[in-house]
Amino acid sequence: MWFKWVPWKFMVSRLARSGGFIDPVKILFKIEAFSQPMDIQKPLEMLRSGMAFHARGILNTSAIQHNLDWIWPYWVERQYNPFDISFVPRSFLLTHINLTQRNWTAIGLPDCNSFCIVDPKGLLTPFWDSWSIDAWIVCKDGKGLFPSRVRNSDQRLDLKEGLAVETHSRVLGMDLKARHEVQRAGDVPACVTDLTAKSSREAWLAVSIRPYNPEGVSFVTTISRESDPSVWKIDGHKEVHFDPAPSYHRFSYYRHGDVHTRLFEDQNETEVTCNVGMASAAAMYPLGRDTEKHVRITVPLVSGHAAKKSCSSPVSWEDALRRCASFNLPEKRFQELTEGSIRALVLLSPDGVVYPGPYTYKRFWFRDAAFILNALLCLGLFERVEKILDTYPGRQIPNGFYLSQEGEWDSNGEALWIIRRYCELTGMPPKSSWRRSILKGARWILNKRLPPDSGELHAGLFPPGFSAEHLGPNDYYYWDDFWGVAGLRAAADLLEAYEDFRRADKLRDESNLFLKAVEQSLSRVADRLGRPGMPASPYRRLDSGAIGSLVSGYPLQIFPQKDRRLMDTLDFLLDGCLVNDGFFLDIIHSGINPYLTLHLAQALMRAGREGCLDLYRTVADLASPTGRWPEAIHPRTLGGCMGDGDHVWAAAEWILMVRNSFIREEGNKIVLGSGIFPSWCRKNDVISFGPAPTPFGEMSVRVEPKIQGLQVSWEGAWRTCPPALEVSVPGFDSLVPGPEETSVMLSWKG
Repeated sequence: MWFKWVPWKFMVSRLARSGGFIDPVKILFKIEAFSQPMDIQKPLEMLRSGMAFHARGILNTSAIQHNLDWIWPYWVERQYNPFDISFVPRSFLLTHINLTQRNWTAIGLPDCNSFCIVDPKGLLTPFWDSWSIDAWIVCKDGKGLFPSRVRNSDQRLDLKEGLAVETHSRVLGMDLKARHEVQRAGDVPACVTDLTAKSSREAWLAVSIRPYNPEGVSFVTTISRESDPSVWKIDGHKEVHFDPAPSYHRFSYYRHGDVHTRLFEDQNETEVTCNVGMASAAAMYPLGRDTEKHVRITVPLVSGHAAKKSCSSPVSWEDALRRCASFNLPEKRFQELTEGSIRALVLLSPDGVVYPGPYTYKRFWFRDAAFILNALLCLGLFERVEKILDTYPGRQIPNGFYLSQEGEWDSNGEALWIIRRYCELTGMPPKSSWRRSILKGARWILNKRLPPDSGELHAGLFPPGFSAEHLGPNDYYYWDDFWGVAGLRAAADLLEAYEDFRRADKLRDESNLFLKAVEQSLSRVADRLGRPGMPASPYRRLDSGAIGSLVSGYPLQIFPQKDRRLMDTLDFLLDGCLVNDGFFLDIIHSGINPYLTLHLAQALMRAGREGCLDLYRTVADLASPTGRWPEAIHPRTLGGCMGDGDHVWAAAEWILMVRNSFIREEGNKIVLGSGIFPSWCRKNDVISFGPAPTPFGEMSVRVEPKIQGLQVSWEGAWRTCPPALEVSVPGFDSLVPGPEETSVMLSWKG
């Protein structure tokens, strides 16, 4: 095409130099030199999301730092405070981004694609990337309770009737409780907030529309009071309903400052328009001394025909969880984290799609989906997973690539592996409608591999890609290769189920050749490094990115439990990459990563090594008060510093850790109890999990402390003959029961 012949680089370079700017082409060339050559230098999806993220950061830079008299969200109040541990100097930063308190909790309904998020202080964002609603108690002398500025507050998850977040803030004799939940009003989902306010002195409850959310500025142009004084309309189409109607309303726009400075002015306005997009408003209710005031705010999340599209069917939480495995953990926090994580998995897998998060990561990746769907399968939620797998052929491009974004060569292996996992745990053959997609996906893996006889360290591997982009710049990542090997094995098993034995044998041979190429590369790298540990790629030294190579053990089990390459990689990561007893990923995330900490724990548990339970507990301790984990956690503030503040991959890993602690497959054997805390066995509580699916059929496990030791019993609805079992509870002698036994008594070691 004609533009290929135009000397763009020369023109851009000359124009920049003539204006006294640094040469952008030269800089780009230098940046590319840090990574391996690749056709796709930056995947479009990453560029798009990065641009949106930093565009918000530029808006924050323009709006926040010279308007610190506004009431801002919790992260701003802390990150901009020079006396706070969360303080981040801004100096030469072009964009101001939430790097210290990326925490929020999603609420919603099963199979409803509308999610609301609640920040740690109760700030409600009812729509994706929208404005928010906050509540304050204010006095005419300027004193008040502003939750984002109050340290004395509590937050909890309420699962009794569904999924709700309760926040309780207190200061100066003022007390404010907020309960946020999504409910149905007919077929329309609505976010309902119940406020209870009380003050020891005369005050006012103010409910305010805020032109921001936990990421920063989110524009509000118009706020109007309808003819009904109990209804506001935001930007002409979103409604906020108040019950009872406010006593009066206050409005403000950017040039007049935040509405909180105008609450006690005389106003007759019924609406406000702000061309800057920073309109704010407050609904005011008088508070008598020591008298409780109750206010309900309702925000319809969809309207009209969009309601049916957003919520495909009226599924209650009870119905959504009816087939879910049950469990009883003697430690209250572990029980709560597990119950909350299950809700998160169900909420973020609505009607044929799965998201890694409700806000920042509300989009689909095959990588995250593999782990999330595996957790759903292990809970027995087969129908939910099947709906999502039915969409996989439609996500595949003509050459067989399962595309969530370009440059990530792990997706085909992940897609094929989770399809086989579905068939393993359900005992069902693969659907006929998946067959063509499986074949195309396997062929893509074969075609994507590099020539095996080049003599290079990457001979026979996948080409450079961004893979799990937190591993670093594009490179020949072993993470991709291990998934490729697993994908070919999975495809072979699936084709065998279709009785296509010829192709199945061919793919099994190809998977062995692929693995042989990986092992040859690892052997040469071991000679270079002087140790058998597996770096992220053949051209990297051992660093925190080596966490990706653990996938060869967990969950793929390509290498044996105590393979020396796995063990040496584990030793390196445990010796040099733990901060506050959690795995610290200093590439991209620069924080303690909960789900990768659990990858370490799973690898240790599989090898029967100490340290597994310590990492397990670390992740429990890192959970937010509502039982949620961000993608990465700031080592000092202990708030989120990367990714979505409600990261569903982390919730999935928690579920998989709990399940594998009771029931863990190791080849053709099931290991029982290998992640149960010895401290739990000193209590009188019964510990149980199941019935839950395994590749051999459904089973339940019950662990009961006795005077003479620990009784472990199980029940199995096996598809054929019972599998081999091993009972291995930390702190107790291991036993291999006979095929007819359904219970054993373990003795304490020593």
